[in-house]
Amino acid sequence: MTENKPVPENDNVPEETLTKEQLEAAADALLDEEAGDDDLGMDTYEELATENADLKDRVLRAMAETENLRKRAEREKAEATLYAATNFARDLLSVSDSMAKALEMMPDDARKTADEATRNLIEGIELTRRELLNSFQKHGIAEVNPLDEKFDPHFHQAMFEVPGTDKPNGTVVQVVQTGFKIGERVLRPAMVGVAKQAAPAEPAEEDKSKAKKK
Repeated sequence: MTENKPVPENDNVPEETLTKEQLEAAADALLDEEAGDDDLGMDTYEELATENADLKDRVLRAMAETENLRKRAEREKAEATLYAATNFARDLLSVSDSMAKALEMMPDDARKTADEATRNLIEGIELTRRELLNSFQKHGIAEVNPLDEKFDPHFHQAMFEVPGTDKPNGTVVQVVQTGFKIGERVLRPAMVGVAKQAAPAEPAEEDKSKAKKK
């Protein structure tokens, strides 16, 4: 190593007047000072490493929480947009019901024998109702017609029971009025009749006595 030479003590000496040896001496002195800081020992490095790992963990947790908040905000915004039209859609259901009842008033046989003007009127009502249902579907509103499906108390309202059918208990065998749902929420439950099988008849007292004797 180059022999250390004293650096001029005059701070006012411009840097360009220092010799190469003096600059090397100043660099060596700076390195020696930094090396002296290394004498803090392994404990200090371990503390710094632990602190660094802790800071990294906190940053990752903060990032994860921020991402969760962002997803939650997007989900709430989407739900707010979807369900904003709930009251308006519920009011329009009566319009759909009225058109459905008007179509039911004209049986197929009567439609075949009706004059052209009446047939055109019926076709216009059918087209209008289809367009209304399509508009509902575009906004996440779906008709619920659960015929032959398992009764679901979340989306169906049982109006009566129908005994003596070949359907399992709890099967919807008649739909009095279709329901509607918006997203995963019920807008109006479907009014239905549910199958109910008769309970098996108990054996007569004489048969019970014979069974006991056996």
